[in-house]
Amino acid sequence: MSEDNKYSDIADIQDSRKLSAVWLVPCVALIIGLWFIYYQWSNQGPMINIAFEHAEGLEAGKTKIKAREVDIGLVKSIKLKPDLSGVVITAQMSKEAEDMLTENTEFWIVTPRVSLSGISGMSTLLSGPYINMEPSLEGETESDFQARSEPPVTPIGTPGLHITLNSNDEFAYEKGDAVVYKGLKVGEFEDIYFNLEERIVYYNVFIEAPYHQLITKNTRFWNVSGIKFNLGANGLEIQTGSVETLLTNGVTFDVPKGMPLGKQITERDYFDIYPDFQSASDQRYKHGVKFALMIDDTVRGLKVGAPVEYRGLVIGKVLEINPEVYAKQLVMDSNYSIPVIIEIQPGRIQQDDSPEGVAYLEKQTLAEIKRGLKATLETGNLITGALYVDIDIYPEIGAPDSISSFNGYPVIPTLPEEIGQIAEKMNQILNKVNQLPLQELAQNANELLSELSKTAKALQHTSQQADKHIIVEMGNTLAEVNQLLQDYQQGSDTNIELNKTMKSVQQVLTDLQPLLKQLNRAPNSLVFPSKQSDEIEPAGKQ
Repeated sequence: MSEDNKYSDIADIQDSRKLSAVWLVPCVALIIGLWFIYYQWSNQGPMINIAFEHAEGLEAGKTKIKAREVDIGLVKSIKLKPDLSGVVITAQMSKEAEDMLTENTEFWIVTPRVSLSGISGMSTLLSGPYINMEPSLEGETESDFQARSEPPVTPIGTPGLHITLNSNDEFAYEKGDAVVYKGLKVGEFEDIYFNLEERIVYYNVFIEAPYHQLITKNTRFWNVSGIKFNLGANGLEIQTGSVETLLTNGVTFDVPKGMPLGKQITERDYFDIYPDFQSASDQRYKHGVKFALMIDDTVRGLKVGAPVEYRGLVIGKVLEINPEVYAKQLVMDSNYSIPVIIEIQPGRIQQDDSPEGVAYLEKQTLAEIKRGLKATLETGNLITGALYVDIDIYPEIGAPDSISSFNGYPVIPTLPEEIGQIAEKMNQILNKVNQLPLQELAQNANELLSELSKTAKALQHTSQQADKHIIVEMGNTLAEVNQLLQDYQQGSDTNIELNKTMKSVQQVLTDLQPLLKQLNRAPNSLVFPSKQSDEIEPAGKQ
């Protein structure tokens, strides 16, 4: 065998530069890992920062962020603020929450709560607190948020209307207090804000749908908290709201009678809270004519807002009592008249509540003053002493020659009130009594009493002497009467003689009986002889 044939079956070995298939496993694992990283990165939401007053119950890596009870984030870290005013948490949000993180989005911590709106957050007793997010799609995208200290009363997105109420009253409402309409709860107080500059309390209130359609430009709100007793010039008034407002606070609303409904409110607007229905209803009168009253009597019991009446009909109200800006005289001067500013409203006397109605009312009132229109302060309630202004025409008293004015306001002449008139008459009577010569009369009365005393003493002496004489004479008389009675008693001589005499008289009368019968039959028989009588007389005894 040749040398070439001997090595012809030996393999030709060459160096290989291809990768081994074993490397496919780590490559695939790497690709899968990169894909997971990409998937995680692509589906990971933004990181946000939320500032809280405290982090009670929150834990990094455990506390969840929820929206509509769906997990959309997780708390990653909790840090104190540099100024120690609170804490800042960093949270990882999910991808689907990215579009919900706007400047109107709100966060708060959910814990068990008991409030006027009810009991909430009971599920956290087992799972622990969590952060609730109220998403919003309106506004610019945001990554730093300031959390609420308490959950909102009304969830964002609830159909209805947000309005703002304000009150100058010292009475304050609380979050969760009810807004009532005809006994139905239609809304709640949400937030409270006090303006230091204006010194007014503002309340953000939410009216639920469909009741928000009742809010118009002419709507008025007034207080119906608890039970209100008003003992004023109009008597005793009792006002109550619903059962809920009896226990807590609340307001109600409506359009005053006589006013149009007005345009419906579709966005946040501002309204005043009035103390009662009457105050809210009176606000429908926008125009009025001001007059002045110069009161010479006391104004104790007269209050600002007291009614002005004409023959029992309310036509206005009292605006000011003794305004200091008008004072040009010392109050304690003997001839000082207390100014009272009243307003008569044309809308109350069946005139237009407009400048035209004001002009007509002013002209008519000035004419009535010349006819004898006068004002008096009358007592509306004897218990409280509340006064009101009564206006009427007194033509018999007379009218002033000219109408005076006070600080530009026409002055309506006044008369003293009825009680004042009675007091004045009593004073007049007392003055007349004081003018009587009481000292001289008293001296004459003393002299008369002295004479009467002497006369009484004389009568007493005479009476004593007369009593002695009368007693002696009566004693003698009684003794004689007693002796006489003893003489006539049965068995006495006098009694026996008296009985004999009576028997003799009786015998004489018996003997005279025939003669009397004869005279009855024939009265002339004593003068003329009578005929033989046919009467048979009984014969004598043989």
